[in-house]
Amino acid sequence: MAYQTINPYTNEVVKEYPDATDQQLEEALQTGKDLYEEFKTQAVKERGKILHNVAAKIREKSDELARTCTIEMGKLLTEAQGEVELCAVIADWFADHGEEMLKPEEIETIAHGKAEIQHHATGVLMMVEPWNFPYYQIMRVFAPNFMVGNPMILKHASNTPSSAQMMANVISEAGAPKGSLTNLFLSYDQVTEAIGDSRVQGVALTGSERGGESVASAAGKNLKKTTMELGGMDPFLVLDDANMDDVIDIAWRSRLYNAGQECTSSKRFIVMEDVYDEFVERLKENFSKVKPGDPLDPKTTLAPMNSKKAKEDLQDQVDEAVQAGAKVVYGNEPIDLPGQFFMPTILTDIDRDNPAHTTEMFGPVGVVYKVATEKEAIELANDSSYGLGGVVFAGDSDHGAEVAAQIETGMVFVNSFRYSLPELPFGGVKRSGYGREMSRLGQMAFVNEKLILKADKPDMNNLAGGLVATDPE
Repeated sequence: MAYQTINPYTNEVVKEYPDATDQQLEEALQTGKDLYEEFKTQAVKERGKILHNVAAKIREKSDELARTCTIEMGKLLTEAQGEVELCAVIADWFADHGEEMLKPEEIETIAHGKAEIQHHATGVLMMVEPWNFPYYQIMRVFAPNFMVGNPMILKHASNTPSSAQMMANVISEAGAPKGSLTNLFLSYDQVTEAIGDSRVQGVALTGSERGGESVASAAGKNLKKTTMELGGMDPFLVLDDANMDDVIDIAWRSRLYNAGQECTSSKRFIVMEDVYDEFVERLKENFSKVKPGDPLDPKTTLAPMNSKKAKEDLQDQVDEAVQAGAKVVYGNEPIDLPGQFFMPTILTDIDRDNPAHTTEMFGPVGVVYKVATEKEAIELANDSSYGLGGVVFAGDSDHGAEVAAQIETGMVFVNSFRYSLPELPFGGVKRSGYGREMSRLGQMAFVNEKLILKADKPDMNNLAGGLVATDPE
């Protein structure tokens, strides 16, 4: 596997990295195991202090981190700066709240004595992360698990090696012990080998369905716990009483943010027929205003896609959709720039036999559906093998929440942009994966929830699960 930084705006190879050796993997596994043993005797609050230092170091290095991300995968500099700051926010939040969340919890029981659940580390974790948010994806796994005391080995995407190594360096420079996060340029065979190793006790993956299937299979074979954050075909429902100014202001941003390369990007706009024509016209207007160019330039509002292959794959999907009957109401034209730019595109007239109805388009292409009733809107939203997130716009937020409750996803935002904050759980259902990251749910993703039942002496009249003890004679 070639780990390379290729600037998607200039198409230049910036830097190449050598693949990790088996010896490096072995050293990382053993270092992680040794650190796990050390973490067992360290107070959680001590790791909280270090995690606060990580947040401070991220902010200190924010300019360098943001520029590296933009050069490496094409993200707008302003978006990269936002991602870097979010990482610092996540680190601070888990540093502030992790100790409290990990305290023992007393539980009521009819058993003799007092019962509590303690939250312990489990061991080394394997992280497999994607390129589209190269820092955020790391931090939302690292921060909670560092607080728990689980060392981590990172296998990042092959096209964002500089970002991966830079974040690992920042964490180390902030005072995290060696082995807290070890970035390795691993092959998929080496990832499978690591999953099978007894020192690894869990795997966190964000990526494609294919990657999720492969890693989940290897983990299942070895009885290792996993969390999976996979693809999405997130619906954006517009009810007929929605405030259309708010709708339009959010809709284009929700599709074009990060050049549309986001699992939770709104990919399917499901619009009531009374406001459908207005929605399409105003979405076209906003799509037409974006300015492609150098993503380091603050005036640029449309970033290139992350790679030549990503652009070509998206074009193939649009061509297939059109051949199957989709109508292009805006876009699907070349942009006369050297970078990997894809013109924002709007497709309509998608029927259920069209591949665009079931296949995730990971780029700036929006599909718009017209529906006559809320029931039809909900059924269409749920007519997907994915179930990550969604958006509902309604005149009344309580009614919007009632609709949101019927959508089969892990997250729905009513009259709001999609938030990603440390206190909010992130994750989906169906083919979008399982488990949650961020929030208390993410904090507990890879802990040993150990029952401790203590009594001063046994109750000899209530042994064997409630059966009265009898004399063996």
